[in-house]
Amino acid sequence: MAILTRDEARERARLLDVHRYTVDLDLTRGDEVFRSATTVRFAAREDAETFVEVVAPVVHRVSLDGREIDPAAVQDGRLPLALTAGEHELRVEADMAYSHTGEGMHRFTDPADGLTYLYTQCCLSEAPKVFAAFDQPDLKAVFEVHVTAPPEWTVLANGVCTPVDGEPGRWSAAPTQPISTYLLAVAAGPWHSVRTEHAGLPFGLHARQSLAEHLDKDAEELWDITRRTFDRYHEIFDEPYPFDSYDQAFVPEFNAGAMENPGLVTFRDEFVHRSAVTDTERQLRGIVIAHEMAHMWFGDLVTLRWWDDIWLNEAFAEYMGYQVLAEATDFQPWTEFAAQRKAWGLDADQRPSTHPVAPLPEAVPDTASAWLNFDGISYAKGASALRQLVVWLGEKDFLAGINEHFARHRFGNADLAEFIDSLSHASGRDVHAWADRWLRTAGPDTLAPTVTATSEGWRLEIAHSGGRPHRLRVGAYGTAAAESGAPVALGTHDVELPPGDGVAAVEGAGERPALLVVNDGELTYARVGLDDGSWETARRTVSALPDPLTRTVVWGAAREMVREAALPPVALVAMAREQLPDEDDLAILEAVLTFARSTVADHYLTGSARELALATLRDLARELLDRPAAPARRLLAARCLIGAAAHPGDLRRWWEDGTVPGGPELDPKLRWQVLHRLAVLGDLTPEEIDAEAAADPGATAEEGAARCRAALPTAEHKAAAWEAMFGEDDRLSAYLFTATAQGFWHPEHGDLLAPYVERYFTAVPALAERRGHALTQAACRHAFPAAFVSEETLRLGAAVRDDAAVGAALRRGLTDRLDDMARALRVRAAATA
Repeated sequence: MAILTRDEARERARLLDVHRYTVDLDLTRGDEVFRSATTVRFAAREDAETFVEVVAPVVHRVSLDGREIDPAAVQDGRLPLALTAGEHELRVEADMAYSHTGEGMHRFTDPADGLTYLYTQCCLSEAPKVFAAFDQPDLKAVFEVHVTAPPEWTVLANGVCTPVDGEPGRWSAAPTQPISTYLLAVAAGPWHSVRTEHAGLPFGLHARQSLAEHLDKDAEELWDITRRTFDRYHEIFDEPYPFDSYDQAFVPEFNAGAMENPGLVTFRDEFVHRSAVTDTERQLRGIVIAHEMAHMWFGDLVTLRWWDDIWLNEAFAEYMGYQVLAEATDFQPWTEFAAQRKAWGLDADQRPSTHPVAPLPEAVPDTASAWLNFDGISYAKGASALRQLVVWLGEKDFLAGINEHFARHRFGNADLAEFIDSLSHASGRDVHAWADRWLRTAGPDTLAPTVTATSEGWRLEIAHSGGRPHRLRVGAYGTAAAESGAPVALGTHDVELPPGDGVAAVEGAGERPALLVVNDGELTYARVGLDDGSWETARRTVSALPDPLTRTVVWGAAREMVREAALPPVALVAMAREQLPDEDDLAILEAVLTFARSTVADHYLTGSARELALATLRDLARELLDRPAAPARRLLAARCLIGAAAHPGDLRRWWEDGTVPGGPELDPKLRWQVLHRLAVLGDLTPEEIDAEAAADPGATAEEGAARCRAALPTAEHKAAAWEAMFGEDDRLSAYLFTATAQGFWHPEHGDLLAPYVERYFTAVPALAERRGHALTQAACRHAFPAAFVSEETLRLGAAVRDDAAVGAALRRGLTDRLDDMARALRVRAAATA
């Protein structure tokens, strides 16, 4: 399939005005293909040649204005069109292939009951795998969709779907408002549905039948969050919800968290919880619901013109998702953002692949390069930038600018300049200058504090590099006179850092505070350090700081110190052991435990140092379990203890008893986690894996079994897992590929896996070429030999990365993984120096 370039899209947008698509899908033609018949009505502004995209194993018929065109004219996913000025009608009838990688029309058969479900994922360039399309975001059109499906199925689409009288299995969807091609959505299958009405509109929740009881259990909370966030958006946005219904479908094997299809949001169905979850995980689901709903306005009502403005969609929805959930519910999501999500952005921003939040158009020359920007920079850094913008503008002017933007561009397209124009006009401020500093530059700013004594007291200097303006707060804390030495808030100092590098100062009288926290309250985005005296206080007292956002700043600084080889990794593990038993915020607890177990233990430490870190984490988890605590806290502790286990004894007892002593009980997710760790430790048989899968048949068991089989430390099972992932029969779905990859590589299996390091770099280019973007991402994120931290691995990886024949997705994935490994090598070298 040819890759669409920005220049091609710009020329086609200049030439065409697309009015309407009529898409007719027949989903009853077997399990390999479906029939797609598309009629496109459009106008050409002048005589010219252009093309329409269609990706199909077989094109049966093509006609333009009633004139037949040879279907063989479709080459590399494009049908050339020679147009005269005026109105046209194009008809294309083709057999389209079902996908098992979540791209185009995905087909899934539930191993729990044998029922089949289909759904579309047309973003970013996958629409032509479903229907013939002028596939670019600025050629919006009305969509009219008709579907033929098995009679027992329900069909969902962007508009309200109704069965056609007298035609069993035939459905028609109400025509949409003008939307982009990447937003068309259809979901079909024997869904279990829970329906209601809100604000005069039909709302629905949908999941596969095997999740029915779990959807019913979660429905009250899902509806409560949906209603509250929907109502809050109507309080802050002048434009009412722009579509005719609001369905939320929880679909299997979904590659992203969710997709903002107008009127039919699709979510990964892990958000329907089969097993126990923490409050933070419930909150995350709420954030995603609020995020996708924000897209109904920013992304669907007003859509980016080209993919250089991905951030306009994603950063806005990211910011609004957190902010609206905080305003409309009892959740406090900004702590999770600061503790976990922001680190995603900072990590991405310090790699060679970093890019501005809003890259220049020429930096995104085609759709292949656009895919690479769905990352921590467009989401987390972009949302952080918007949060800082709100601090600078004020919420009233920010929302006024947003509403002006919606009014100017409703059902149209807009770019960064037009968005900033609306904010500037509404606020009377020069937002363009702010945007140039914040959105057009790459990399994080650094705020490095030092404290000195003065004749009057003390002076804090903040050395600022990176050039962006910041409004932030410095928190001052003393220590209690009591034996605990707990921090006591002494006050805050507002600081404004002007554009450009420099030094800002805060002065105070008397003895210096024991702890000075730059960016207290997490109002801006930067790498923030602690002065030496503050660090000594913080590492001993962080859990006693009164505000969880302050604690995230301290833990974030510690995390950066480890990553920069300024703090030994074992020191962070020791700090976690001392402080986390008293940490009452689950988002912070989970973030620190995850970093310590995954990044520190598995990548920054080796040999006896790793064994000591795992032992320390086990001791920490046992203390958390021994203390009276809420179930969610015990669940986190149990997960940590299972993941850090070095010997099978306790794990096998828990598995046989079905519970951790004192709780939690081992639900399906925990049982598979226990089995996976037993497999890694060499204390599990294939027969036990098969028995567990048979006891709880379904997608979770299928993935859990694949993960466990790949983790068995025998040459036979490693070879089978490798063939499943990289063999040319390509039989694994994206989810089963990921599960197998997660089971394959483990530091414990060094000698057994060593030959596969070079084999990975030999096999991954061919896999990327055969299986496309989603599997390439999975192969880089999960199948990369990250456990083999060495110069030789870097050398092998660099040779593939630098090969001119390698595609953009693989090059980006390898660039990021190799940079992480180079960082791990630096941390290891410093720790042993």
